[in-house]
Amino acid sequence: MATVELSSNYGFVVLIVVAKFVLNVWMMLQVGKARKRYKVPYPTLYALESENKEAKLFNCVQRGHQNTLELMPLFLTLLLLGGLKYPIVAALFGALYIVTRYFYFTGYSTGIPDNRLSIGYSSDLSILDGFWMFDSCRKFSFIGLLGLLVCTFLFGIGLLF
Repeated sequence: MATVELSSNYGFVVLIVVAKFVLNVWMMLQVGKARKRYKVPYPTLYALESENKEAKLFNCVQRGHQNTLELMPLFLTLLLLGGLKYPIVAALFGALYIVTRYFYFTGYSTGIPDNRLSIGYSSDLSILDGFWMFDSCRKFSFIGLLGLLVCTFLFGIGLLF
C-alpha cells in the first residue's frame, strides 16, 4: 500500500486552487454585468441575435466563462493529484493556466472571438506571431494542462513501482 505525505510545499497547490476560485468568481461577476448591460435575463444561457442586437457581445462573455467552467474539473483533478508529488512544479503550471485563462476570457469578452487566442490580444505582440509559443493563449493554457498531466502521470507511475 502506498502512502502519501503532504509536504509544506503543497500549500502552493492549495493557493492555486484559491486563485482559480477567485478567477471564477470574477468571471461570474463579469457575466452578471454583461447580462444587465446587454439585457439578457436569467435563465437564458445564450442570447439570440434575432431577439437582441447585442447578442454576440453577451455570448462572447458568456462563452469565455463557460469554456473555463468546462475545463475546471480536469484542471483541478490534475493540479491536486500531480501536486501531491510535485507541488511546486504543479503550482507553476497551475499559475500559468490561470493567467492564460484570464487573458482568454478578457480577449473573448471584447466581442471579437479571435481575441481569446492571443495574450493581450494586442498588435504590440505582432512581432511574436511567428513563434509557436506566443502564437496563442490557448497554447499556453494547454501547456499548463499538459504539464499538470505529466506531473499526475509520474505520480501514478511512482505509486505503482
